[in-house]
Amino acid sequence: MFWLLAILAYLLGSLSFAILLSRLTGNPDPRMSGSGNAGATNMLRLAGKKLAILTLLGDLFKGLLPVLIAGVAGLSLQDQAWIGVCAVIGHLFPLYFRFRGGKGVATAAGMLLGLYPPAALLAVCAWLLTFYLTRTSSLAALIATPLTLPLLAWQEPAALLPMSALTGLIVWRHRGNLRDLFAGRERHF
Repeated sequence: MFWLLAILAYLLGSLSFAILLSRLTGNPDPRMSGSGNAGATNMLRLAGKKLAILTLLGDLFKGLLPVLIAGVAGLSLQDQAWIGVCAVIGHLFPLYFRFRGGKGVATAAGMLLGLYPPAALLAVCAWLLTFYLTRTSSLAALIATPLTLPLLAWQEPAALLPMSALTGLIVWRHRGNLRDLFAGRERHF
């Protein structure tokens, strides 16, 4: 059951709502415009609030749904977390879009919401506060994601290893943003 759900999570994660919504509405491919990222922040830049919100909700849902299904199927919390990681990997490297996806933050938030809602709440609050103070989405993601690890280590240690791996993936996907942040040329809202 684990491997079947892991594959299904990857396939669901591979649905890029930013790309699909852009195609449906005649907007430019988000991977070719703006920041070049297939995610909600770039959709806000390119297509406005409505499509950004729809992208965010779609990306959250594809992280949440596989974790909930794994929970209903009786898998352990650690297995649920690894299945959530598979959904995020699908978002990062989508099968349907030549393996060029987004950065995985919203999908990871959906995964956390299914695993341990207080960690998701902590991540959202940290993201919102950092974004409010800096107007920089990438910095908000780079602060919010690792901030969940101590809480998980304390409350849900079975999810710590998968979430640590996921945090590493998200930081790696933001490596260009990190270079731009250190050079003082990262995009702000």
